[in-house]
Amino acid sequence: MTVEDIEERLRETELEIYARRPEHQISPTLDRIAMLVSLLGDPHRAFPVIHVTGTNGKTSMTRMIDSLLRERGLRTGRFTSPHLISARERISIDGVPLSPERFVELYDEILPYIQMVDDSQPAPLSFFEVLTGMMFAAFADAPVDAAVIEVGLGGRWDATNVADGAVAVIGPVGMDHMQWLGNTIEEIAGEKAGIIKPGSTAILAQQQVAAAEVLLAHAATVGATVAREGIEFGVLAREMAVGGQQIALRGLRGAYDEIFLPLFGAYQAGNAACALAAVEAFAGVSEVVPSTSEGTGSIELGPGLSAAGLDPGIVRDGFAKVSAPGRLEVLRNSPMVIADASHNPAGMAATLEAVTETFSNLGRLIGVAAVSEDKDVTGLLDELEPVLSDIVVSSNSSARSMPAAALGALAAEVFGEDRVQVAERLDDAIEIAVALADEASSGEDDVLGSAGVLITGSVVTAGDARALLAPGRAVDAPPEPGTPARHSFTVGDLQ
Repeated sequence: MTVEDIEERLRETELEIYARRPEHQISPTLDRIAMLVSLLGDPHRAFPVIHVTGTNGKTSMTRMIDSLLRERGLRTGRFTSPHLISARERISIDGVPLSPERFVELYDEILPYIQMVDDSQPAPLSFFEVLTGMMFAAFADAPVDAAVIEVGLGGRWDATNVADGAVAVIGPVGMDHMQWLGNTIEEIAGEKAGIIKPGSTAILAQQQVAAAEVLLAHAATVGATVAREGIEFGVLAREMAVGGQQIALRGLRGAYDEIFLPLFGAYQAGNAACALAAVEAFAGVSEVVPSTSEGTGSIELGPGLSAAGLDPGIVRDGFAKVSAPGRLEVLRNSPMVIADASHNPAGMAATLEAVTETFSNLGRLIGVAAVSEDKDVTGLLDELEPVLSDIVVSSNSSARSMPAAALGALAAEVFGEDRVQVAERLDDAIEIAVALADEASSGEDDVLGSAGVLITGSVVTAGDARALLAPGRAVDAPPEPGTPARHSFTVGDLQ
């Protein structure tokens, strides 16, 4: 097949999968995915699993864990969602998304079994269930030494939960997806607690008290070992650095300093602490002892593992190689254009705190927002209003995107009409925002410094912006050193 043939077949395959029930519309049963993996020969049992959930930070933690495991010499499978550009990104082996050829081949291989499940169950497999089945099959076929699997939605009824994670990582639990997970923090935490399996180790990020109580109670019920951020492990120190931050972490066994993390924000340092603890637990050092202990215990040591914990050099190298596309990612300079996937109020609050800290030289920040209409849109706008001087609202490529006019009406209530502009197309919205930033930066009366643009509101929005502004940048690679900055652009540049 030619490259064109493969690309066309990939488009057809993705459209077939997208035509199924969307991933955000969960049906509370594991029967369909359980039948699929059974027909496939139980590939989900062919490798140990680190399972990751939470309201915010899941993808970043998954990518960090994957990087640390690969630095220890393990062949890894990584499953994340949603994707920025292509569904292929969700299934990665050794940090590399499936090739178009392999993605199509894999789908064709399991399609007969997908059809068998569709024909025998009350409802056909969903979009996410099909991708989950493909992921398990890909990892078993590789084969991988370990899989780092991000939950799609919730935990208890998520299709990934047919796997039994040796380590369960639960990021901060907040209010999101309430129509499916519950209307209280306790209900949502209960759904996410479902990935904590008997005999596993649960790594808990800092939580609201109500969420922590639910998670700890479930862990006790199933006999899981628990380690908590801020108690058994955590961030010891952090300071700003060029291109990221310098951090020191306390793990489950030992302290690790002089770590460069090429990501911005205190929340990413917390995610790094959770990722480190997860890898330590997975490596067999989940017995919690003081970080100054020299005790050896009787654990079996693996690659890159000493009696005091992980090799500090491996930890530093693993974190230094982490990337998180679409998470406070600088796409352009002069004016600075930043894309971020925050899509709920708690995530947006953490993002804006990081923006304020990291980009303090920006005297004025113009926002571009496109959001899903099933989100707490007013809550998102409330978080943005104190930080943005102006906002340009639009829509993204998702069918769930709120129409630009409707979002504009809500934004006007929060920002005031004089600070809001509406553009139906995202490329037009970006162009308007960049023009505002250019005008602010070059104006004679500007005494606040340069201006920048923040594109946010949804993972899809961040992905669309990435495709428009950095079409040649690989999703799993940082920009090449020396990549020239774009000083301005037009609609033609964006298409």
